[in-house]
Amino acid sequence: MRSVRQCSRTACGRAAVATLTYVYADSTAVLGPLAQQAEPHSYDLCIEHAERLTAPRGWEVVRLTPEFTPAPPSRDDLLALADAVREAGRRTEPETVPVPTLGAALVDGPRRGHLRVLRGDG
Repeated sequence: MRSVRQCSRTACGRAAVATLTYVYADSTAVLGPLAQQAEPHSYDLCIEHAERLTAPRGWEVVRLTPEFTPAPPSRDDLLALADAVREAGRRTEPETVPVPTLGAALVDGPRRGHLRVLRGDG
C-alpha cells in the first residue's frame, strides 16, 4: 500500500508535494512535481520548503511548475483510513480489574475510537 511521502527536510513532518533533483554538471537545482516514486538522489519537499528553496551561489533553480499543490487522496489513502476506522471501532470483551482495597472488581468497558467520518459537500 502506498503511503504519503514526507518532506525530506530535517524535523519537517509535512506531506511532500515536490521533488528536488540536483544536476551537478550544470550547477542546476530542478524542482518539479512530486515524482511517482522516491528516488535515492532526489529530495521530496513540502509546499513551504519548495517555495522557499534557494540554490547555492552560482547555481540556477529551474522550477518546472509555478505552484505546488498537495495531491488529492488516492484510493490507497482512503483504504488505509477505512482500515484505521474499522480497527478503532472493533469492540473487545470488557476487562475485569481486581481492586484489593474494596474486595470488588471494576469493569473497564470497550473504548470508542477517536476517528470520525466527516462528510463533504460534494
